[in-house]
Amino acid sequence: MVILGNILIFIGSLFLALGGLGLIRMPDVYNRLQAGTKATTLGAMGVILGSAFLAPEMLTKAVLLIVFIAMANPVSSSTIGRSAYKGGVPLASRSVRDDWEKEEAAE
Repeated sequence: MVILGNILIFIGSLFLALGGLGLIRMPDVYNRLQAGTKATTLGAMGVILGSAFLAPEMLTKAVLLIVFIAMANPVSSSTIGRSAYKGGVPLASRSVRDDWEKEEAAE
């Protein structure tokens, strides 16, 4: 259990580090949201689950945290992205598609 817990914590930490790198490398807020959200979701889940393996008495709390993260992260990133778009934050010059533009025209 200790080895599996340490492996999960390492993998989760790796995802968190790659998410941080994605925040630096991505060109605009919309791409950064995706890099940050996906990486932090998987990274946090890995670290929390690994910690639960190291401290089995915390398993129930860890599962509840994982469920909360799985529900809250996509909703929050979508809300942030939509707010940025409505606030006029431009897409990167390399962006090839703007799916929200069609929705704005329909409203």
